[in-house]
Amino acid sequence: MSAAILEVVVTSADEARAAAEGGADRLELATDMEADGMSPTAAQFERTAAAVTLPVRVMLRDRGGFQAADLDGLRTRARELSAAGAEEFVLGFLTPDGAPDLTAVRAVLDAVPGCRWTFHRALDHAADRTAVRRAIDGLPGLDTVLSAGSATGVTAGLPTLLAEAGRRGEPGYTMAVMAGGGLRTTHVPLLRARGVHAFHVGTAVRQQGWDSPVDPAAVRRWRDLLDAAAGKDAG
Repeated sequence: MSAAILEVVVTSADEARAAAEGGADRLELATDMEADGMSPTAAQFERTAAAVTLPVRVMLRDRGGFQAADLDGLRTRARELSAAGAEEFVLGFLTPDGAPDLTAVRAVLDAVPGCRWTFHRALDHAADRTAVRRAIDGLPGLDTVLSAGSATGVTAGLPTLLAEAGRRGEPGYTMAVMAGGGLRTTHVPLLRARGVHAFHVGTAVRQQGWDSPVDPAAVRRWRDLLDAAAGKDAG
């Protein structure tokens, strides 16, 4: 089985350094995590990228929640981030009735051609997650879907994640799944056993939620857990 990927949500260069120290493989950079993560500025990205050698995926999201409130503004921010060196992004939009908003997704992607990107947890808030998966499958640069399996988190969504992992390779299920959103250490063995090899953590590597910084020791505990699970799989 493939080695596990650990992605850590960071909001600053200092947090990026802490995540790297703890053994993260990749970072997701966002701001205002109390609002589920908004787009950083180009300057914030530059400081973060300069602090580490890890890949940094940058959130493209505004106050519209999982809708695009200001599509022109998002496109402008995307271009600014790309000009600052960002090559990987996190995005995903729904219509007001919970359907995939491919018009918005494509408009943002057109502003950052050639990028690699993750479709984020908008999937967990969709009216029909299977329809979203099939609609986005094959979009240029899409290589990962971040999901908890449920809008309320992995504990409730675990059966969905496990079932979807079993459909790997079917239309709508060709992208790598990254499990995240209330992820707990007890979820990891079950997900690994179904072939999920990417894991996304935010508050799980902080002592007191989003108001506290990334704790390198907590990142290290996740790193060790994933490495131990990989070792058992190999054995």
